[in-house]
Amino acid sequence: MATQSGNLFIIAAPSGAGKSSLIKALLERHADGTMQVSVSSTTRPPRPGEEDGIHYHFMNVAEFEQRIDAGEFYEWARVFDNYYGTSRKVVEEALQQGIDVFLDIDWQGAQQVREHHPETRSVFIVPPSLEVLESRLRHRGQDSDEVIAKRMAKAQAEMSHYHEFDYLLVNDDFNDTLAQLEHIVLAQRSRMSLQQVRHAETLKELLG
Repeated sequence: MATQSGNLFIIAAPSGAGKSSLIKALLERHADGTMQVSVSSTTRPPRPGEEDGIHYHFMNVAEFEQRIDAGEFYEWARVFDNYYGTSRKVVEEALQQGIDVFLDIDWQGAQQVREHHPETRSVFIVPPSLEVLESRLRHRGQDSDEVIAKRMAKAQAEMSHYHEFDYLLVNDDFNDTLAQLEHIVLAQRSRMSLQQVRHAETLKELLG
C-alpha cells in the first residue's frame, strides 16, 4: 500500500448531540477537498432523494455478505434486517490521496476500526446535560414520548463508552465545539510522521 498521508478520524455521539451538524460545518470551513465523510455501504433500499455513492453505497444482501467474507469492511453491523458497513477500499483510497476521512460510526464500530488502524484518532461528543439532549430530540418533532424515552436510554448506554475515545467534546456552545473539533483535526495533520512525508523535498533542500 502506498504511503498513507491522510488522517482517519472516528466521530461518535448519541443521537441529538449535534455530531452531524458539527461535521457538516467543519467540511464547509474546509471546502478544498482535503476532508470528507466516508460513505457507508448498506443493504437497505434507497429513500426518496438518496443517491448511490453520495448518501450510501447501496447493495443487496448477497453482495454485502460476500464482502464481509472477503474482509472488505473495516467495520460492519446488522441493524434490524439491514447491514451497514465501512468499506476498506473507499477509506484507504482517500487516505492515500492525503484526504482526512471522518467515520460517522458508533462505539462498537470504533472498536472494529481500531483493530485495523490503531493510529486512528477518535472523538466522542456529548450534550451538556440530559435535559438539553431530551429537548433537542423533542425539537425534531418526529417521535412519540415512548420513542423519546428509548432514545434517551440508548444515548446513556452509548455515552458510557466515552472513555474509550481519544477526545471528549461537550457540545454546549456549537461554535466553541466546532473550533475544538477543528483544532483536533489540524493538530493531527501536523504530526511529525505526516509532515516528513508531505514536505520531504523541502526538508531535503533545507538540510542539504
